[in-house]
Amino acid sequence: MARSWIGTPYHHMGRVKGAGVDCAMFPLEVYREAGLIGDIDIPYYPQDWMLHRSEEIYLGIVERHAREILPAASSQQPVAQPGEFVIYKFGRCFAHGAIVLDWPTVIHAINGKGVILSDGEREGFLVGREKRFFSLWT
Repeated sequence: MARSWIGTPYHHMGRVKGAGVDCAMFPLEVYREAGLIGDIDIPYYPQDWMLHRSEEIYLGIVERHAREILPAASSQQPVAQPGEFVIYKFGRCFAHGAIVLDWPTVIHAINGKGVILSDGEREGFLVGREKRFFSLWT
């Protein structure tokens, strides 16, 4: 289902497959289409909100609809399963979302590239970023 969005252009606050989507709305629409969440009304947010605010707006929405996957005692990072959600810290707060396909492969929307597949550990702008994993399955 998520792969059907590949090639959709990036558009701030967009939510339409083939027309435009951003990194926050892309996972939301995929999970809604899969029946894992209902329609969530997201208030307007500036494109660079994470650079000027410390309030965890995006993370707060994620925490209301998904369960955080914590690492096992023997690991520093959780084992992410296909379909789970990863959120990366940009600027002052967690602000970039992606869907795990087969970790570290993720699918996400990037400004200037649209919806693409990436290596969630080695993609240039994702390298070394703090990240958290979530599941929409109980």
